[in-house]
Amino acid sequence: MSVFTGIVFHGIGGGAAASFYLPFKKVKDWAWESYWLVSGVAAWIIMPLLMGFLFIPDLFEVIFSSPTDTLFWTFFFGLLWGIGGLTFGLSMRYLGISLGYAVVLGFTAAFGTLIPPLFDGTIFILLESSSGWFLLGGILLCLTGIVFCGLAGKAKEKELSPQMKKTSISEFDLKKGLLIALTSGVLSACMAFALAAGKPIAEQAVKFGAPVLWQNNAVLVVILWGGFLTNFTWCLYLNLKNSSHRDYFDGKAKALFPNYMFSSLAGAIWYLQFFFYGMGSTQMGQFDFISWTLHMTFIIILSTLWGIYLKEWKGTSTKTKRQLGIGLMFLILSIMVIGLGG
Repeated sequence: MSVFTGIVFHGIGGGAAASFYLPFKKVKDWAWESYWLVSGVAAWIIMPLLMGFLFIPDLFEVIFSSPTDTLFWTFFFGLLWGIGGLTFGLSMRYLGISLGYAVVLGFTAAFGTLIPPLFDGTIFILLESSSGWFLLGGILLCLTGIVFCGLAGKAKEKELSPQMKKTSISEFDLKKGLLIALTSGVLSACMAFALAAGKPIAEQAVKFGAPVLWQNNAVLVVILWGGFLTNFTWCLYLNLKNSSHRDYFDGKAKALFPNYMFSSLAGAIWYLQFFFYGMGSTQMGQFDFISWTLHMTFIIILSTLWGIYLKEWKGTSTKTKRQLGIGLMFLILSIMVIGLGG
């Protein structure tokens, strides 16, 4: 039952991750960097502190009594992950929800598996075990899925008129989107490393009386401080460059309030993905190694359903939709194989 509960939590977290971008569609007349920054304040500052104070006794004492090197690496990987999160938002902007999620998470699964053995020099040891071959086979399936998704995106770009593209995804740009998705996939994998680096913080939280179920809330505070710094710096730069800083103040209250509300709602929903991910991973026991796999699988499936519901592929041919379906099938299969290899 514990593992089943963990799977349910991962499903809820995946649903939150697949849905957080939807409130942005209600934001009017704001530049991307403006609503992304407002959502970031909610997602990476307000929500982690709120949940931390609710569930972790003596939150700041737990954090700052943890080893210095633990805090550094947790924050550092959070900083790198923040770039992945920033480019993830841009991927949605240029590719849409269904294609954007599929490609980014495909890259994340591949690089999240390959980077650790490349970093510690054990990449060739993978070839000496059946587990390693499963991992490498999963990566091959993943890359195959990305190719099919890319072909579907290319076909969509040719088949839809400019007006139809704007109706479904106003800034659709396949080449720019794929390049950004590649960057996002590499750096988004750093969230898994940040959670691993922050385990001593979670252990410290338990020592201070936090229930095991909530221990990762203390870790998320440090990780997301790093992520916020990256996103704040870039969004502020764009605000000044594009003179979009006026978005936060110009306009009537009846227009500003909904923009702040929907942007903050997107951030709160975004945070819930890792809130429930942290809960789910504490319930998986010896099967915790598939937590990241479950998380991404749920996101790919649910984001695809959202993309269909929002008619992002309306007007494309049956062949194009078939290519997308094949690509998603390979991605989901690859994540399962990678999890099995783990």
